[in-house]
Amino acid sequence: MSEAGNSGPKSLDDGKAAAYRVLARKYRPSNFSELVGQEPMVRTLTNAFATGRIAQAWMLTGVRGVGKTTTARILARALNYKTATVDQPSVDLAVLGEHCQAIMEGRHVDVIEMDAASHTGIDDIRDIIERVRYSPVSARYKVYIIDEVHMLSTQAFNGLLKTLEEPPPHVKFIFATTEIRKVPITVLSRCQRFDLRRIDAGALVAHLSSIAAKEGISVDDDALAMIARAAEGSARDSLSILDQAIAHGAGSVGAEAVRAMLGLADRARIVDLFEHVMKGDVAAALGEFRAQYDTGADPAAVLTDLAEFNHLVTRLRFVPSAMDDASLSQDERERGADFARALSVRVLSRTWQMLLKGIPEVQSSNRPVSAAEMVLIRLAHAADLPTLDEALRSLDGTTSAQNGASRPNGVPAGSGNGNGGGASAVAQTRMPSGAGGAQTMRLVEATPAPAAFVAPPAPVSEPQQVPVRSLADIVALADAQRDIAFKVLVKRCIRPVRFEPGRIDVSLTDDAPKLLLNDLTTKLRAWTGRSWLVSLSKEEGGQTLAEMESTKRENAFLDARSDPTVAAILARFPGAKIIDVRIPDAPEADTTEADMPVEPPADDDET
Repeated sequence: MSEAGNSGPKSLDDGKAAAYRVLARKYRPSNFSELVGQEPMVRTLTNAFATGRIAQAWMLTGVRGVGKTTTARILARALNYKTATVDQPSVDLAVLGEHCQAIMEGRHVDVIEMDAASHTGIDDIRDIIERVRYSPVSARYKVYIIDEVHMLSTQAFNGLLKTLEEPPPHVKFIFATTEIRKVPITVLSRCQRFDLRRIDAGALVAHLSSIAAKEGISVDDDALAMIARAAEGSARDSLSILDQAIAHGAGSVGAEAVRAMLGLADRARIVDLFEHVMKGDVAAALGEFRAQYDTGADPAAVLTDLAEFNHLVTRLRFVPSAMDDASLSQDERERGADFARALSVRVLSRTWQMLLKGIPEVQSSNRPVSAAEMVLIRLAHAADLPTLDEALRSLDGTTSAQNGASRPNGVPAGSGNGNGGGASAVAQTRMPSGAGGAQTMRLVEATPAPAAFVAPPAPVSEPQQVPVRSLADIVALADAQRDIAFKVLVKRCIRPVRFEPGRIDVSLTDDAPKLLLNDLTTKLRAWTGRSWLVSLSKEEGGQTLAEMESTKRENAFLDARSDPTVAAILARFPGAKIIDVRIPDAPEADTTEADMPVEPPADDDET
């Protein structure tokens, strides 16, 4: 069980030299005023206690480390608060009450904590149901704190429902979970729910700074910002990282030590890398990435930081006040604002999408450095490419210039003396987005573009109708359209009966989907350019393509076993099996089918 925070009484030590306690336990909040970042919940509970509207059960949910179990203990302390002058539930816990110390240490007889991860069955809940009828031993309420309640079985939840809906007046339930969606709605409807929020990075920085001051530890502001970002809104994680950083730095915490400990890249260098990429300077980008990697930065972490800075620049474009975030460095604020003014949303969105796809590639690659460099090369190359609307505008401008240019005496441009028709060249320059909407930072020197030959429009012809004479033709169409799921259904579920121009009669297997014929009609109309009447026949029909392939497969293995050479090999090498049959001299049209591995029957020998 966790011990009380440092704001509690000194009686915990009893004058003895206590063993070292990690910061997450030493500075664990012991009252509502010490909770960080959960002001809405504290305000609601304060009003409820003040008006006497105290619920019978609470559900606390949130990510790890935001204070669910701590809040549950503080709430149990508030329910059983009793001093020489106060004998009623209260959220004002400044003075240590009669039961407070034992509750915060997890050893009070009337506050029962249970971990649902290790007590998941109906027997554990039945034990609770049997004991709730008895009054508390010394406290005002008997409080049951069930952590990770989503781990309870369905039977356990059902067994708890009646007691949870009508508990005895001396019993309160407090549940905590990180997976609120796994809790049945019947249980949620009987509880007052509190969603504990991720703690803001600024609040975490202030909290860590105050703890470092109490511990007499010198900590850089940049190091605190790194720790707050790495904690991702979890107070417990931030304190654990700070504890580790103090040990790593031998009593002082510097930015370089935290960066090396977490395998992070220098944020200023990440901004430099972002600038190289946006300028399309591949050599500079790769050189900067190698320099960061040589100093210990993880390749995936570099790309993740690059994506975070890209997101920051995009956010600053719409929310300039975002630069007031305490977790940002001065370099990120100033240069991020400059990038936000110079880059368009289209380029930032394209970079974001490419990074989202590239980061998993790096994480799963057995050569993460090479994979990361390839991602940076793609990003730098894309920075010099126009977006789709730019390309269309460029094409329209070129066409307009060509159509507008004319030769003397009314001769249109593009006709005549073989010198290109005198069409005017169109010069284009890529400029920052603020100067006219171009989408990259890289400046490309304007060069005259030769006039392109514009071919006359092709005559419009009627869509060609594709003949369908067999199930194989339908499968080929589905394969050409890359509709693999429909292709599998046609091969497995349709038996051919009759094929005529514009009409198909088939029968279906027992496991065929009900809408298969409707889908077949719709897809044939779209793929062939004509309407088809697809009917379900009462005749049995022929074999499905899957059955034909199975028969062919069995025959291939029978032929292989009958081959004298193969039989001799099998006899010469005991234990040899036929696992594949291929036809090397098949005609070119059948190459795909001939080279396809043929699966052996389940009970036969294989090679």
